[in-house]
Amino acid sequence: MKTTLIVTVGLPRSGKTTYCNQVLKPKGFVIVNPDSFRFAIHGQTFVPSAEPFVWAAVYAAVDALRLAGHDVVVDGTHMTKKRRESWEQRGAEFHLMGTKKEVCLERAKLTGREDILPVIERMAYECDWPAAIGEDVF
Repeated sequence: MKTTLIVTVGLPRSGKTTYCNQVLKPKGFVIVNPDSFRFAIHGQTFVPSAEPFVWAAVYAAVDALRLAGHDVVVDGTHMTKKRRESWEQRGAEFHLMGTKKEVCLERAKLTGREDILPVIERMAYECDWPAAIGEDVF
C-alpha cells in the first residue's frame, strides 16, 4: 500500500503545527512532531547531545507508521537541504510555511517564547529553501 509522507518546512512559529492540525489531520494524516519526541525523551525543548537519538526515534516512528499503512506528516522546521535529504530519500512532499521572519519573531514574543528569538534569526539566515520566505500561510 502506497502512503503519503509530507514534511513541513518553516521557521518556528510560522504556522506548521496549525497547518498540520487544521488541514492534514482531518484528512487522516498522523502527525509526527520531533518536539514531542524531545519532551518524551528528556523533558526539554532541545538538548544537543540527545538530537541523534531524537531523530533516530522520529525516523523509526515515521517508517513504522507508513509500513502500517498510515499517511504521515512530519511537523518540524527542516530549513536546510541537509535536514531534508533523508526525507527526500523516503519520497516526501515538502510543504513550505513561508511566514516572514518578523511575523514569527512577534508570535514568539506574544507567546512568551523569547528564548527562541535567536533560533528564529539563525534559521532564517541559514534557510536554503528555493522559494523565498515571505508569504504568510497561517
